[in-house]
Amino acid sequence: MGLKNITDVFFDLDHTLWDFDKNSMLAFNRVFIKYNIDIEISTFIKVYEPINFNYWKLFREEKVSKQELRRGRLSETFKTFNMVFPTKVIDALAISYIEELPLDNHLFNGAEMILNYLTEKYILHIITNGFEEVQLLKLKNSGIKKHFSTVTTSEEVGVKKPNPMIFSSALKKANVNASNSIMIGDTFEADILGAEAVGMKTLFYNHRKSKIPTCNRMIYSLEEIRNFL
Repeated sequence: MGLKNITDVFFDLDHTLWDFDKNSMLAFNRVFIKYNIDIEISTFIKVYEPINFNYWKLFREEKVSKQELRRGRLSETFKTFNMVFPTKVIDALAISYIEELPLDNHLFNGAEMILNYLTEKYILHIITNGFEEVQLLKLKNSGIKKHFSTVTTSEEVGVKKPNPMIFSSALKKANVNASNSIMIGDTFEADILGAEAVGMKTLFYNHRKSKIPTCNRMIYSLEEIRNFL
């Protein structure tokens, strides 16, 4: 079941290693206290998460800007609670949230263990669509930056996963051939189809238990990476 000729392992960051949902909830909790927003945080998150997911899909497809993503996901969520804020307030909330987000750095179960295991055998890298200013802080503050030889962000390259250019740029930066590389991520379209388009092997981290083609390599926990690498 193991994969041969792999020298380099590329990871997505958010929702793959870094527990975005848990850290996001903690960040919003502090923002709501700061701005006296009276919504039960778990109720807010249940509404926010699918809206945020859809906005990130639009962002990957170049249909919304960074600013429209940050404003839209908050405005739409608040509207479901019959709350409307001026744009200046939404922008202030968005900035405060981004500042708070890298302060909590919970990782998925097994993340540190699997990174320690892989570091002994492979060269590790990050490819992320997240905003560069925040992603680098997440890696540093969570203590996992030491594992990665390169970090490639969509802001740096100018395109987002699944655009083949971001994968090609990451491979060039890592000085490795696609055939000797594998991409591990949680978003099938962005991480898996994007990496396969440039000839990389892939491993889909399906913690949401999404329906995907059965021909793809898939794991439900990070520990299962050992079965392939």
